[in-house]
Amino acid sequence: MKIYNTMTREKQEFVPITPGEVKMYSCGPTVYDYFHIGNARPFIIFDTMRRYLEYCGYKVTFIQNFTDIDDKMINRAKKEGITVKELGERFIAEYYKDAEALGIKKATIHPKATENIDAIIDVVKKLEDNGYAYNVNGNVYFRTKKFKDYGKLSHQPLEELEAGARIDVNDEKEDPMDFALWKAQKEGEPAWESPWGMGRPGWHIECSAMVNKFLGPTIDIHSGGKDLIFPHHENEIAQSECANNAEFAHYWMHNGYININNQKMSKSLGNFFTIRDITKKYKPEVIRFFMLSAHYRSPVNFSDELMQQAESALTRVYTCLDNVKFLMQQAKDREMNDSELIISAELDKSKQRFIDSMDDDLNTADALSAIFDIVSTANKELSEKGDNSKEILDKTYNLIHELGDVLGLFAEKKTDSIDDKIEQLIEKRNVARANKNWAEADRIRDELKARNIELKDTPMGVKWSYIK
Repeated sequence: MKIYNTMTREKQEFVPITPGEVKMYSCGPTVYDYFHIGNARPFIIFDTMRRYLEYCGYKVTFIQNFTDIDDKMINRAKKEGITVKELGERFIAEYYKDAEALGIKKATIHPKATENIDAIIDVVKKLEDNGYAYNVNGNVYFRTKKFKDYGKLSHQPLEELEAGARIDVNDEKEDPMDFALWKAQKEGEPAWESPWGMGRPGWHIECSAMVNKFLGPTIDIHSGGKDLIFPHHENEIAQSECANNAEFAHYWMHNGYININNQKMSKSLGNFFTIRDITKKYKPEVIRFFMLSAHYRSPVNFSDELMQQAESALTRVYTCLDNVKFLMQQAKDREMNDSELIISAELDKSKQRFIDSMDDDLNTADALSAIFDIVSTANKELSEKGDNSKEILDKTYNLIHELGDVLGLFAEKKTDSIDDKIEQLIEKRNVARANKNWAEADRIRDELKARNIELKDTPMGVKWSYIK
């Protein structure tokens, strides 16, 4: 597998530190609100990366943090008249609901900043002892210019970063580019005891501390949105490598931005959408499919037109699965014949194309195309006359689900109770048709249609499917 490494700006062969194991860290949400469509992209993309690594046989330790203490959380908690902890617990619970709906697996560990204060203090203390950090009135800052490699991820010299950065005027810093590792307590803010007095962690330090605590000083893959390259990930590298005297991450993966109707997403433009907003109109799986339809490093444009295209494409796969499942009812329990062996070979080629695409820097767009090759083969080659072998039908059905599971797709279940009721109505219609009671047969068809269920009379009997 090759991964585009932001650090080297080229695709590199993926070689884990420990054979057969992968240590992966992905930046999680600040839990002060529901997460939006821009947040959803890295969550979905790097969940897919984890799934694929596991599919390839790796044991993956995947860490995704919750930032549950920062200025946004403090301000919102004050506005709502609740504690920061209450706010965090509420939106962590809401994160899990939305993530589950999007098919995002829980991380191996979801550490919270507030539950790892000791680990954070340990890293800050080590940086202070090494001369990379200094304390002014309970605020501890990192000496940015002391780290000679600062800027190596964003590929800009410190002078350019300094010129382009928004730097708060702060007379107590030794240098304007220095950033906070620990913040002294302000009135009314949550705080923890530390060697520098009561205070709380800065934003960047929590990720360095959690990586070090749960994965060790050096990890295989660090991932996040492109917007995190500078300053967040740049600062993580500086902190971690100065504290541990070791390379922080071997591979850096960053996903591209999301635009809304060809405009940058912004609350001021009125085009800021949470996942909760979007799922009022589209199923969560449609959102996931849409995200995976483009290469993760490319910018994507979110629009109703593109979401409708994703919805139609997803429906095509489900229709194929329904058709194959229907054919299984009358399948022949025999070995594949010559024509089915040709179909089987085509399925194998599509599977290999899927794997090749995923191995090429997680190219999910081409991987989806390989799945649609399987769908096309099934629609064209499998017979509705009921003379297919069980073996070729099973292979087709299971392969779509096998590859779909890698992408977190095509797992929508219809409940048995709903299926049973539909089958009962179809049987009543069959009886009505046998008795030439055409009015009753038409009435049942119309009733099912009102429930978004379409009937199709085939040589093998009546086939039903959802109108999606």
